[in-house]
Amino acid sequence: MKFLRFLTLMIIPFALLSCNKDKNNPGYDYMGVRDMYYTKYYKAYSPNLIFRDSLTNQMPVTGAVARGHMPFPYPGATITDRVINQTLAGVQLVNPLAGDTGTIAEGKRLYTIFCVDCHGDQGKGDGYLYTSGLFPAKPRSLVETFITSKPDGELYYVITMGSISGLMGPHGSQIAPEKRWKIINYIRSLSN
Repeated sequence: MKFLRFLTLMIIPFALLSCNKDKNNPGYDYMGVRDMYYTKYYKAYSPNLIFRDSLTNQMPVTGAVARGHMPFPYPGATITDRVINQTLAGVQLVNPLAGDTGTIAEGKRLYTIFCVDCHGDQGKGDGYLYTSGLFPAKPRSLVETFITSKPDGELYYVITMGSISGLMGPHGSQIAPEKRWKIINYIRSLSN
């Protein structure tokens, strides 16, 4: 019992002395010079002796897909492929988001960011880029029958891959899939 008290009295001062309030001197490390505290790491573009090609930054494994970023299943190398895939997308892709007021409000916000410069506030194709003369061709009106008669999947395809004519560029890399559907919901509300 006396030994236990003596040991406790000795441990408490050592524990208090091990607390160091000086931020410039972190105290002692017990893991050694070449262990956890002082790991040897490679900078992104520095040579690396571990890999055969001596590069630290390695390319992803062939076929790897980032989480949540599945490749678009309707590629189009030629115009014929694009026409077929746009029609297929119109049949197979269904808007998973309901056209409620919250989704439409978010779609309007996204439309203002990505679409209003070309298609205009009301979707009539009279955006600033056309009216100022910076873009020579009039963008398609989103409230006319040509667009309103198309299924949501075709609009999704055009936003993702661009128009077949090439006048509208692809926005798939800029706008996340869920946001594309919200924009489509807002476009539908414009024509109502």
